[in-house]
Amino acid sequence: MTLRALIEAEIAAHGPMPVSRYMELCLSHPRHGYYMRQQPFGAAGDFTTAPEISQMFGELVGLWLVHMWQVAGAPERFTLLELGPGRGTLMADILRAARLAPGFLDAAEVHLLESSPRLREVQRAALGDIRHIGRLADLPEAPVFAVANEFFDALPIRQFVKNDFGWQERLIGAGLQWQLGATTPRPDLDAAFPALETGRIVELNAAARALAGTLTRHIAAHGGAALVIDYGAFDGVGDTFQALRAHKKVDVFAEPGTADLTAHVRFKDLVQNGVAHGFTTQGAFLQALGIAARAEALNDATALHRLTDAAEMGELFKVLALVPPGTGEIAGFADGS
Repeated sequence: MTLRALIEAEIAAHGPMPVSRYMELCLSHPRHGYYMRQQPFGAAGDFTTAPEISQMFGELVGLWLVHMWQVAGAPERFTLLELGPGRGTLMADILRAARLAPGFLDAAEVHLLESSPRLREVQRAALGDIRHIGRLADLPEAPVFAVANEFFDALPIRQFVKNDFGWQERLIGAGLQWQLGATTPRPDLDAAFPALETGRIVELNAAARALAGTLTRHIAAHGGAALVIDYGAFDGVGDTFQALRAHKKVDVFAEPGTADLTAHVRFKDLVQNGVAHGFTTQGAFLQALGIAARAEALNDATALHRLTDAAEMGELFKVLALVPPGTGEIAGFADGS
């Protein structure tokens, strides 16, 4: 039975499904899920992430993590964490750059948050001595220095439409067609999206909020820092649900399980538990860390353009830093917030 048939059968048995359930089935079904059987990364896959474009990206992220470790007093034991590590390219570049900092790698215990058994094997082959965890609650009680690149955009969302009397959820019905649920009061959405015009769509990512809550509580309690890099906006609204196959956007309902499904990240929802934060574009962040000089040394103007230009990844992708309360200036963020 195809994944589409399985989804149609579930809708027939239980009624229209939320977008979140559709994303879970399409991305993580144990047999048909996109991340369980596809090789999505790189030129031959469906999308290319920044670490796949150039080593410069991972090197600068690695040096940022080293800097924040030094700002924290260079703790003798800490967790070096990546959420959704893909093929391990980013972590490999981070570890290579971090060799320049005496003591950093000796103090680091590398942990990867990964759900796909197939990708776990790929990551072990690329990185060797690392530990996998299935949830952030399993982190050791020690400072954590973390990075999440294009991770939160793949977490399942729900969509709601504002009307004059409350909110209606956008649901997926028979034939994989959109339909609206009953109008219900949602004080949480009223508070999160005040003064929103009737007819506007908003997206709620409970999984992202929960993961960010665990991570920020850990940083607030034990120290460390986290860098989140993804596409989205700090306080965004609207329908951003999309599918990508072979580097092109396709219908989200075409051939479930064969395309990457994502939604833009609302970064405001990730700032929790009193942590301080910095927020900027990927282009501004990498330029502030000196990517131009590194690109000149590598003679790689093409990668510099792709990573930082406003017409490429420079403006679409944003960077959020999460640091302990009271932290002063954050490297790479011009306003020092």
